[in-house]
Amino acid sequence: MLQDMPRAHGTFDIDRFGTAKPHDERDGVALTRAHVVKTFRGDLAGTSETDIIMVHTQIPAAYAGIEQFEGAVHGCSGGLVLQHNAGSQAGVPWMTWKIVETSGTGELAGIRGEGQIVVGPDGAHSYTLDYEF
Repeated sequence: MLQDMPRAHGTFDIDRFGTAKPHDERDGVALTRAHVVKTFRGDLAGTSETDIIMVHTQIPAAYAGIEQFEGAVHGCSGGLVLQHNAGSQAGVPWMTWKIVETSGTGELAGIRGEGQIVVGPDGAHSYTLDYEF
């Protein structure tokens, strides 16, 4: 946790995960675009749409994306944009996100921070987001 920042946590469902054909394939490495629609529960309550570019080798190896969230963070209503970065190290996946500064709207104007996404053994997604205004 970032020092002295509130922490939001909860879960989200992936409502839709639409992929396109790989737009670049070379020597066993493919780049693929996807559009993801989510519903958040917990301290973030709302919906989002995300556009990502994934790197596939023998397994999904990494992705980067931009997510537009609309809803509430600890009861403050508005919107914000999250910048995703994900990969793996020694076979262990990691997924981080940062709030794009100046992207907060409504009661979320001025919000900034960062967090992570965790996929459980059952495939469920949870998140943390440390933030401040």
